[in-house]
Amino acid sequence: MSNSILLAGALALALASPAAARTALVEPPAPLSPPVKLTVGVVKVPHVAPFNGVAERVRSLGVEVELVNFVRYADVRTALASGSIEVGSIGPADVPIAVSQNLRGIVGLMGVGVSAKHPIVRNGVTLETWEDLYGKRIAIAPGSAVWFQFAATITEAGINYGRLNIVNIQGGGQPFVQAMQRGDIDLFIGWEPFESMAIQQGLAYRQTKLDYSRSRAVGAELGMVGATRDAVQGKREALRRLIWAYLQVQNEISASKESLGAAIAAWTGLPAQVAKAVADDMTLEQSLTVEQVQAQAREFHRLGVLARDVSAELPQFFDLSIYQSVVRR
Repeated sequence: MSNSILLAGALALALASPAAARTALVEPPAPLSPPVKLTVGVVKVPHVAPFNGVAERVRSLGVEVELVNFVRYADVRTALASGSIEVGSIGPADVPIAVSQNLRGIVGLMGVGVSAKHPIVRNGVTLETWEDLYGKRIAIAPGSAVWFQFAATITEAGINYGRLNIVNIQGGGQPFVQAMQRGDIDLFIGWEPFESMAIQQGLAYRQTKLDYSRSRAVGAELGMVGATRDAVQGKREALRRLIWAYLQVQNEISASKESLGAAIAAWTGLPAQVAKAVADDMTLEQSLTVEQVQAQAREFHRLGVLARDVSAELPQFFDLSIYQSVVRR
């Protein structure tokens, strides 16, 4: 059986599972002495909720974590590239984007989770097939992680992206909900928690007949944890303890969809019912591979997002060995 079939089967099981399988971890690493500080940039999105408990957990392992909040993945990527932070939650495409811009100091460490992705459609609007996109006002954040997923999926389905009525959204996820409140759009291609917020407010429904997380080129990955090359080389043992603590928290909050929803609410500030809806459709896990990111890079180049195809360069910008060193085999 091919690796691609095995990966597809594993992903389908992960998305269907009522709660994530626990990641078997090695024994806690010994505390570092003296303690080492790591500056970690985060976007308070649901799929990196384990960061909420990491600072306290990793302190006992001799690592002091300073969390710095950002609004967008792009801002975290910029901060990593400049060295103003050492670790960050970034988008699944951020390493290829950085390499294409000749920013060579960001290293991907591990994925963070997967989720099915469905269009959020204004109540009263019919969207049964991808062909029904024609003539609809479609809100999307250009260059975002979900834009890559959506563009790749509809291209594979034979839809002409250039014929679509695209409404570009800037400034984060809240403008999607605001545009729908005003009646300016018929659907949006967004991310949590704003998808569930639109539904909870009675504005829209999730069209589960259409899933844009399943493209061959991009897949369902929600993001990744990255670090500066300097941190990978100079603070490797601190990073190892950070990843161990992150995975331990992930195991605890993923024990059930209820506990995951509670953790998402605590991390993001979302109402409990919205956070639970987000948790129901998301699995925290680390299935991201370099090969998948290479496939993404080729697709992004084909779509004209990246000026050049950087897929062949990407293995040198990933170091999965830190994650692998804290997981039982």
